[in-house]
Amino acid sequence: MIATVVGIGAAAFGTLAALVAAGLEWRYRRRPAHPLEIIRASWNLEIYEPTHYRFVGLLGLSNPHRGIEVMVPELRAEVVLLSDGSVETIETKVQVIPRHPEPEFPPRADGYWFAYIVKSTKQTNVEICVDLQGIGVSQVKAAWVKIHYVAYGPHGRFAKTHHEFIPLKFPARGEVGVWRQAEGCQVLPIRTHLLTPLDIPLEVLNRYVMPHAQAGDIVAIGETPLAIIQGRLKDPAQLRPGWVATRVCQFFLPTSSLATACGMQALVEEVGALRVLLAFVGGAIAKVFGHKGGFYQLAGEQARLIDDVTGTLPPYDQFIVMGPVNPQAIAEDLAAKTGLGIAIVDVNDLGAVKVLAASPGVSPQLLTAALKKNPAGNADEQTPIVLIRP
Repeated sequence: MIATVVGIGAAAFGTLAALVAAGLEWRYRRRPAHPLEIIRASWNLEIYEPTHYRFVGLLGLSNPHRGIEVMVPELRAEVVLLSDGSVETIETKVQVIPRHPEPEFPPRADGYWFAYIVKSTKQTNVEICVDLQGIGVSQVKAAWVKIHYVAYGPHGRFAKTHHEFIPLKFPARGEVGVWRQAEGCQVLPIRTHLLTPLDIPLEVLNRYVMPHAQAGDIVAIGETPLAIIQGRLKDPAQLRPGWVATRVCQFFLPTSSLATACGMQALVEEVGALRVLLAFVGGAIAKVFGHKGGFYQLAGEQARLIDDVTGTLPPYDQFIVMGPVNPQAIAEDLAAKTGLGIAIVDVNDLGAVKVLAASPGVSPQLLTAALKKNPAGNADEQTPIVLIRP
């Protein structure tokens, strides 16, 4: 009798322990690894002289979570310069200045970053000052600022990196390229500065395209440059490939952007692990019956548009670039504001032209004829826009 009671008690205790463990696991998985969010910096070009550039950005650190505090024990910045010439003669100085809302936490004169707590639903700011001096400064096309920080809290210690890109060299307004003959039309590749998430598509068109455009023209915008403007970049160092990504990527051709664990993980984070897994199984079954491309149809448009590392020009060759969001809405909005035809396209050197979106009245056949020789190029031409004149 006593043994029976003990057995029942042990079983009940085991069940209770299992329920408690399940509850703890559920709560753990519901909470973010860390809730700290980076608010992209706004940048000011304070000095722009032939041998001296100085630019300052104000970055936000936000904690929107109710109930979790996040400590930031470390924060530093480094700069990579992209130039048409040598950068050895350029003296580069980077300052990180905390701009906390509390007056009792002023910046230290020695530049030391003291550990700071970003409280629940609060925000703080950080000023990044970059100073470049030297003979080669005027050749610098862009600065890549890497902000390295540590988020420390209930889930442990996470080393993270946030990336900012600041264009510093700009083609002259109205600079005329060379019109080229294409089938049934002329095309003009438009050179721009290095596009970054700081840019706005309409402002880019107003600056570089409108001086050359006339009624009836069509503007073809590369899908990758548009995605970059939208900030659709993923740093492979920040990705943690899971079971689905590491297994499924092995079945793709080496030339595919989904053939690496990080490239596949980028897709998993975009559409979900379950959809990727089901697309893989469905695509494999479809291939048995002679139907190719089933995975891409089932996984969605983003599966085709991902550019893995090395897929675009520096510094974005270090990142995974996703496809743009809402390209049709963007094309129609730009068409309404410019009076031109607008198309968002994906073109390669093999003559493949994919039209992601086009404003009303734009002929897909004309776009294919105009772009099949890829006048924008796939290297570092920095001509992300092509003006088409029927």
